[in-house]
Amino acid sequence: MKNQQSIQGILSVVALLCLAAGWFNFFSEDINLLLSRKVFYVLIGISFFLQAPFLNNKNFVYAMYGAAALCIVGALFPIEWKISGIKTIGLLAGIILSFTNRPTYRQ
Repeated sequence: MKNQQSIQGILSVVALLCLAAGWFNFFSEDINLLLSRKVFYVLIGISFFLQAPFLNNKNFVYAMYGAAALCIVGALFPIEWKISGIKTIGLLAGIILSFTNRPTYRQ
């Protein structure tokens, strides 16, 4: 579990660095687009895939796998294809599922 969380944390940080590089134009336009519109989503998809088996609510496991697949497959489509937008749907679904998995603390 700890190892999985460490890997997820590293993937998330690298994904955010890819996104930031694309937004702030650190590299050429082609590299920026590759990092922010493809690599970012693939890394987030991998992170969702790693998180899925550890969800508390087992009903959401397959949904998280679906969100991961949407991120990765959507990132592999050419950017100009409208269907590549499924990667954003996967990202939003994965984020929502991640937040619903948080334990509730009551005092």
